[in-house]
Amino acid sequence: MVGGREGRTTLTDVARAAGVSVALVSIVMRNAPGASDETRERVLRIADELGYVPDQRARKLRQLSSRLLGVIFELREPFHGDLVEEVYRAAGELDYDVVISAVAPSRSETAALDTVVRERCDSVILLGSRLDDDALAVLAAKMPVVVVARGTAAPGVGYVRTDDTTGIAAAVEHLVDLGHRDIVHIDGGDAPSADERRVGFRQAMAEHGETAQIVPGGLAQIDGARAMREILAESDRPSAVIAFNDECATGVVDTLLRAGLHVPEDVSVIGYDDARLASSAPVPLTTVSQDAAELATDAVRGAIAMLAGDPPPAIVRRPHLVVRSTTTRLTSSVRSTR
Repeated sequence: MVGGREGRTTLTDVARAAGVSVALVSIVMRNAPGASDETRERVLRIADELGYVPDQRARKLRQLSSRLLGVIFELREPFHGDLVEEVYRAAGELDYDVVISAVAPSRSETAALDTVVRERCDSVILLGSRLDDDALAVLAAKMPVVVVARGTAAPGVGYVRTDDTTGIAAAVEHLVDLGHRDIVHIDGGDAPSADERRVGFRQAMAEHGETAQIVPGGLAQIDGARAMREILAESDRPSAVIAFNDECATGVVDTLLRAGLHVPEDVSVIGYDDARLASSAPVPLTTVSQDAAELATDAVRGAIAMLAGDPPPAIVRRPHLVVRSTTTRLTSSVRSTR
């Protein structure tokens, strides 16, 4: 038998053999609209050949299904807004609706979770969750859970994220190729994925024989502005800055401009996420892009597949650098200021 969990053939096994998505197999097995007659017949034939038997517990859950996905997100994270929009799209394509619940300085993640539980959501997608693995495991005992933009070792919890170490390395490599060596990383404090980005920055700088300079930052524009003011107060300013996210990077750029400096001629700046504001900023931002549509689709499909008895997703996507107007080659005039 194909190697599903505990030897049982799963929807993922059928999807792989049929060359279609798990979501499409789920549509066929539920006899729901959305699959052609030819595809439906082929999927059912392959499922029969593989000995697929629907999980009875999952079937009962589907019968009681609210067809609602709960989504928890942070108000302070612009990229989370992009993800929420894409979750709506991906869920709608599979005939699911979405209940969103926000985390804010005045509202805890636990309070946000209480909302989706009260709404009888079938499963929950946590964007950038700060819950530890023990708390995630407790939640997963109640309902399927997928976290986005971070990893987890919690049993029964799925995750969908990008490789943050690789992403930061791409930013460093771009700046080094432009001649920069004096590069500072303004970090994300205790935000999810901040540790991975710090590690990636240190590793990438070490590979080029340079010291990793890391300044405490945060998620918001005000955090980037504060950190940049601290940097400018030092005797030697760096020639380039990599911020934790795009919102933080906009604070960096604004502070530099207010100080009478030019971006990127005096200081190059790179953000992270490729949130919408990155391309619409007064100086369009060079940034490390996480594909919001791809991450949201992975999360929604994974959460729905778990309802059908499939194992939690464990997906790591590769980010890529988007070069815009805030980075340029290091000039001799900038070198002479140091």
